[in-house]
Amino acid sequence: MIDNPNDPSLRSFVPTTPDGPFPIQNLPFGVFRRPDRPSPRIGVAIGDHALDLAELANAGLLKVSSLPGDFFATQTDLGPLMSKGRSVWREVRQRVSMLLRHDTPMLRDDAGLRERALVPLGSVQMLLPTRIANYTDFYSSREHATNVGIMLRGADNALMPNWLHLPVAYHGRASSVVVSGTNIARPQGQTKADDASAPTFGPSRSLDFELELGLVIGVGNALGTSISTADAPEHVFGMVLVNDWSARDIQKWEYQPLGPFLAKNFATSISPWVVTLDALEPFRIAGPAQDPERLAYLRAPGKWSYDVHLEVLLQTAKMTASERISLSNAKYLYWNLCQQIAHHTINGCNLETGDLVASGTISGPTPDSLGSMLELAWKGTRPIKLSNGETRVFLQDGDRVTITGWCQGPAYRIGLGEVTGRVGV
Repeated sequence: MIDNPNDPSLRSFVPTTPDGPFPIQNLPFGVFRRPDRPSPRIGVAIGDHALDLAELANAGLLKVSSLPGDFFATQTDLGPLMSKGRSVWREVRQRVSMLLRHDTPMLRDDAGLRERALVPLGSVQMLLPTRIANYTDFYSSREHATNVGIMLRGADNALMPNWLHLPVAYHGRASSVVVSGTNIARPQGQTKADDASAPTFGPSRSLDFELELGLVIGVGNALGTSISTADAPEHVFGMVLVNDWSARDIQKWEYQPLGPFLAKNFATSISPWVVTLDALEPFRIAGPAQDPERLAYLRAPGKWSYDVHLEVLLQTAKMTASERISLSNAKYLYWNLCQQIAHHTINGCNLETGDLVASGTISGPTPDSLGSMLELAWKGTRPIKLSNGETRVFLQDGDRVTITGWCQGPAYRIGLGEVTGRVGV
């Protein structure tokens, strides 16, 4: 019996495809509501199905040494599992992997249990995987920070003096973090035109998306303590896709001196399936070279960047299908997850189970790898041309933005699913 859930040779009796997001090597965790059950259920994604862990627990098949036998039959949120720590997460994933293998008979050969436990993804309603305790958004892409700096301050002063020394971030609003598929109302606020003497109030006319990844914190730290770069991965349950919707015209007027507020806190969308760091382990790579030398607490041993392909699709109200407007990669992030968490806690800040820590906009070095419309249309000077003849500089009502992400393995993909939202409805 193979004990490594990441083994490329593993096969499941549940059908999967080479380009599908959820092979047996993935097994991301999520919370869903099925049509025949009223309460939320914890499950993992496999192929085109959600595996209901409550049904496995009720059948006595999900025995984990440190959890009660009925644990998954009684939980409706990932928080209690996430709080148990990485050794428990690994044991659960390994147990589920074993049950789903093509040569394991317990679930495979029990037709009744298979029917109860394997629910088609198309029939379930995905929910937030856990209560979002707090939300922090970093600013970790050098390319994005440079592009925005050029627009605001010119090429000679693009990066602020602190940017290469520490991971810049701001605290967002946890209450407005929503699951993929939630429609996004156009925000209102104050804006001020460059040639105007006073601000005006109304709906944002410069609504944007931001292509990001998010870390979901499993185990926090006590107030007054910190988490080292070496220990940071032990605190991260997994990764999700993030669209940090942004009202650029509101942001432009309000961001000085304390940073974004109404421009950012109206909505942040995340994908529903949390991909564990263990599933992403084969795709760890070295990140960009960091110069100047980081202070000691920010020196991260090992390779802690990830080769995650990221795609942004746009579909207007007049289009019958979406089309790609950006193709980027998480490998461009200058500050990695270990450094983000170490910096977040170095002052004694206590992370909590369910915290969302986002990367900030991920942009690459080429025009087609930029992670926001602000950059793609370069502050409105280079409108994006769509295949149906429409153009965009910012999002219009009826526009749907979809972000997908995946790691490419040998004959399989580790997919993060998608995060999607439609504007103005």
